[in-house]
Amino acid sequence: MRYFIELSFNGKSFHGWQNQPNAITVQSVVEDALSKLLKTDVSIVGAGRTDAGVHAKQMFAHFDAEEFDSELLKYKLNSFLPKPVAIHKIFKVKSDAHARFDALSRSYSYRISRVKDVFEFENAYYFKNDLDSNLMNKACEVLFDYNDFECFSRSNTDVKTHNCKIMDAKWVETNNELRFEIKADRFLRNMVRAIVGTMLDIGTKKLNIDDLHKIIKSKNRSEAGASAPAHGLYLYTIEYPKNISL
Repeated sequence: MRYFIELSFNGKSFHGWQNQPNAITVQSVVEDALSKLLKTDVSIVGAGRTDAGVHAKQMFAHFDAEEFDSELLKYKLNSFLPKPVAIHKIFKVKSDAHARFDALSRSYSYRISRVKDVFEFENAYYFKNDLDSNLMNKACEVLFDYNDFECFSRSNTDVKTHNCKIMDAKWVETNNELRFEIKADRFLRNMVRAIVGTMLDIGTKKLNIDDLHKIIKSKNRSEAGASAPAHGLYLYTIEYPKNISL
């Protein structure tokens, strides 16, 4: 049977999602727990990669295994896994369902704290300079004019295309927090953090809207702003076709 597993994780303790030699990743600890509990080697395929320090409110992965009690396994996994990882659901899907390729969209949220909050400094980026959120929202509208976002992609990544369809992008102010929300069919490595870093340059008037057009057209990562720190970024939701589960 093929199963989807829905989980969340705090990325502080991990070197990202994907397996790496001599590093603790979310994928490696989940695979290890599944293999021990199911008493067979289990490999999982995630919906995408997250960099070191990035969090996920919702992540999906698929794996193949003999049939089991999903609720019992979920309970055992949550007891077995480290505290920064939580399993929310395990469910059967079609035999050809794919956590990465069947995803219709992914949404990210980037949290910026406007005050020095001792309880949030590891979960949101404290940015003390003044920001023009109206100008930053105007910059968001520019993103809808383009499909090629090579300028926001990490250099030397092995991808066939830098095209992404951005469906939504906006800045939202809540209390002492400014939050960037973006939804697209796919994302390039480091893309959201590079966009946020560039938007912060616009919000502080280091760059203007015309500059953003030039940056995107340049297809050059060095033209865009510095990447915002990883600890403010959250993979928020992933959408799949409704008929993917059995």
